[in-house]
Amino acid sequence: MGNKVFSFHSRPPPSTPGDLAAAVAMDRWTGVLHVPRVNAILFTGDRVRCTGDPAIERLSDAAHLAGILAGKLPVETNAWVIDAACFAGPFAVYRELVPTVDGAGDPKGYDPTGLPAAAGVANILAHSIGEIQNRFLGFSAKDSAVNQHPSASLPSYSPPRTIILGFSKGGVVVNQLVTELSRWAPGSMENTVDVLRPNPSHLTQNLLVPTSSSDVLSSISEFHYVDVGLNCAGAYITNHEVIKRICDYVVHAGKNISFVLHGTPRQWSDPSRSWIRKEKDIMLQVLRDEAQRSELRLVSSEKLYFEGRPHSLLMHFEILEAMDIS
Repeated sequence: MGNKVFSFHSRPPPSTPGDLAAAVAMDRWTGVLHVPRVNAILFTGDRVRCTGDPAIERLSDAAHLAGILAGKLPVETNAWVIDAACFAGPFAVYRELVPTVDGAGDPKGYDPTGLPAAAGVANILAHSIGEIQNRFLGFSAKDSAVNQHPSASLPSYSPPRTIILGFSKGGVVVNQLVTELSRWAPGSMENTVDVLRPNPSHLTQNLLVPTSSSDVLSSISEFHYVDVGLNCAGAYITNHEVIKRICDYVVHAGKNISFVLHGTPRQWSDPSRSWIRKEKDIMLQVLRDEAQRSELRLVSSEKLYFEGRPHSLLMHFEILEAMDIS
């Protein structure tokens, strides 16, 4: 069973000839898409069913979440919500993106070998865009007006940015991507021109989404941890060397990357899982230490929601409506 992908855009599609737009609805995704400046991708967590709380049920629906995410983003942004490919009971198992997870989806660590998360994300998005173009618009990417003269558009072409968000268990994918970026970055710095300049052979697809592991990693501008938490260690990256290599990369490439840690008392004040807050504090301190060296290109912040309220399952889901990602 593959990942379920939901996409939605909150604005009406543009009407200019160069825009590609589609309004579609299926059990795998729904959406209005056009050539974007940004792709925002939210990875969901474990399944919560039959709680009796309509708010939790609503905020557990990926298609509904896609609408919420799109509403928080600027125009010309595609919003994607991705579920795990499989579940062990209620537990999300992102093994195809994070090969080191166990049977319950908890990570034994994060291994960047082969860049599985970046490659998997590129594959999921490219496949979804391909379905929209081929099955619903009635033409392939090469027929699109925006792609008829790729060589002419190359000098002014700017690939869309990617915003990565992980909610709850979905944070393991964020951690995997952070780890992969730290592995990929040193090699990319040896040939910055190739990283920042798109391959002409990829232009026909890249106008919508990144379609290779390098495209995904080079396009990431923001990482958002949204009330992440696990029943074991590994909810946040605490390896200083990982963050240090990313800092070196942003300085060398002249890029900006931000890390935003969003949380509620449900995760950050849970006495039975005190390691979650400790990991969060360690990661934030490492990010702040490296920010001083990055000429402010590496930015980090934390945002606490529902402070003072008793921790509850409801607030864990309500953060999806409350989170500020502007």
